[in-house]
Amino acid sequence: MSLTMRPGPLAGSPGDEVNFTIDGPKHRLFMHGFPRRVRARFAGETVLDTERGKLLHETGLLPVLYVPEDDVRTGLLERTARTTHCPFKGDAAYWTVRAGGRSAENAVWAYPEPKPEAAWLRGHMAFYWDPMDAWYDEDEEVRGHLRDPFHRVDVRATSRRVRVLLDGEVVAETGRPKLLSETGLPNRFYIPAADVRRELLKESAKRTYCPYKGEATYWSLDGAEDAAWSYEEPLEDAVRIRGHVSFDHEALTIETGPPTGT
Repeated sequence: MSLTMRPGPLAGSPGDEVNFTIDGPKHRLFMHGFPRRVRARFAGETVLDTERGKLLHETGLLPVLYVPEDDVRTGLLERTARTTHCPFKGDAAYWTVRAGGRSAENAVWAYPEPKPEAAWLRGHMAFYWDPMDAWYDEDEEVRGHLRDPFHRVDVRATSRRVRVLLDGEVVAETGRPKLLSETGLPNRFYIPAADVRRELLKESAKRTYCPYKGEATYWSLDGAEDAAWSYEEPLEDAVRIRGHVSFDHEALTIETGPPTGT
């Protein structure tokens, strides 16, 4: 995300305060090797197993893993009639994965004859993430997508004052939040659960997963659905927000101020 989203250098409109220009197309492609072994499993079969995967960064998109065809179990693939055209990469062909009596339609694609400016895509295949049953980065199962090596999460203790209000009523107030900074996203304050009026929160059925922070549980307030969330078992980069709640909703007012005593 840090390369392909503003203000990254591969975004369509990168940051304004630079001392360089990029001589090339506004829509940019950048491919580099992923440094670890990656596997994908479907219906009990390992469909790909590679130590030669490459991440393709493309303007406005999340990175996509491409793997050499030799590292794919092509005997489990069946070419389909589907094709798509990308003005930057060329014409894509698609394959369905079949194994164990199951199928994942058009789950794999490749550019057999890529455009000259993307010739390094030849001989590589890419997989949609969700149709596979499991993905592994080395021996650890990963969800959502592979971590972008240019993306980071930092959590810092701060004594800034934070108040969250709904229709003038205080929902949370603290002078000891955690500030989470994540590449390409706005800063988020995470408030200790003890400083939140938990009786106002009703647990929601909504869940989301972030490859950098983990699975989020959501909470609603009267008139503000899914207005708060927490990570009950955060991943290592975000472990310091365990036991904290963050808020964001158009119905809320979030006030921040200097530390007490300043």
